[in-house]
Amino acid sequence: MQEMNLPPSSLTVLHILDQGGAMTHKDLVKRTRLAPRTVRYALKRLKEQHLIIEKFNFKDARQIIYQNSPPQVAA
Repeated sequence: MQEMNLPPSSLTVLHILDQGGAMTHKDLVKRTRLAPRTVRYALKRLKEQHLIIEKFNFKDARQIIYQNSPPQVAA
């Protein structure tokens, strides 16, 4: 399981995204109560493992929306 190689901050962010759906970096900082830099690192690790995806925020182009990756279907 890929999640075992992740730091606790990444697991926390992943759990929050599971519960709350798509969020911005700012939303994640508020919900996790982690430092902004820690959340950025957690997001980076989750992106490397392909566990989250980034989406364009049409309401505010300066922000990115993060959400869990859809489950992979076995071929």
